[in-house]
Amino acid sequence: MKKYKIYFLLLTIFSNTLISQSLADKKVLVVWGGWDGHKPELFANHVENWLIKEKADYKIINGLDAYDNYDELIKYDLIIQSVTMDEISKEQEENLVKAVLNGVGIAGAHGGLVDSFRKNTNYQFMIGGQFVAHPGGMIKHKVKILDDELTIGLSDFDILSEQYYMHYDPSVKIIAETKFGGEVYPWIKDVIMPVAWKKMYGKGKVFFISIGHDPDEFMVYKDGWELLTRGFIWAVR
Repeated sequence: MKKYKIYFLLLTIFSNTLISQSLADKKVLVVWGGWDGHKPELFANHVENWLIKEKADYKIINGLDAYDNYDELIKYDLIIQSVTMDEISKEQEENLVKAVLNGVGIAGAHGGLVDSFRKNTNYQFMIGGQFVAHPGGMIKHKVKILDDELTIGLSDFDILSEQYYMHYDPSVKIIAETKFGGEVYPWIKDVIMPVAWKKMYGKGKVFFISIGHDPDEFMVYKDGWELLTRGFIWAVR
C-alpha cells in the first residue's frame, strides 16, 4: 500500500508538471483541410485561440502543401492536423512520416487524424488506427476515462457525437474508451472501443481523440477539451 501511495504521488506530480508545461518556446504547425463537414477551419480557430494563450510559436496552413518540404517540417515540435478524406501525395506522406519518426509530435481529433488518407497505410500505421464506421450517426454515448498521467482529475462524461468504430493498433496506450450498444448492429453490442490513445512512432509522439465531429463539442464538453489539449502538450517534442 505504501508503494502504491508513493507511485500515485509521483504520478500526480509528473502530471501536474506536464499540464503546466509552457509552449512558449515550441514551434507548432496547424494543418487543416479536406472534407468541410468536419469544419476543419473552425477546429483550427479553436486551436489557434488556445495556442495564443499558450504563447506558442505557431503557423496555420490550409492544405497539404504544408507537407511538401521535409526540411521545414522537421523544424516543428508539434503538428496538429484536422484533415478528413483527402489525398496526400507519396512525397508528402513520406515527409510527414519521416518527420514524426525523427521526433516531431502529431496530434488531432476525430476524422481529422484517423480518417485523413484512406489509401495510405504508412500514415495509418504511424497514427495507430483508421475510422471504419459510426453506427447510428450522432448518438449519445459515454466516454470512460482510464487511469493515465493525462487523465488525472478528469471524469467520465456523456456526449452527443459520432461514436467512432475503428481498426486500431494493439500497441497504442488507450486512455479513454466507449462501449457500443447493439441497436444498429447487434453483433457489436458491448464492444469496447478506444476514444483516446497515445503512442510512439520512432522518436515522435502521437495523440488522438475520437470525439469532435463538430469542433464546438470541445467547447461544451470541457473534460474532452482538457484531454485534447493535454494530449497536444504531451505530444510536443
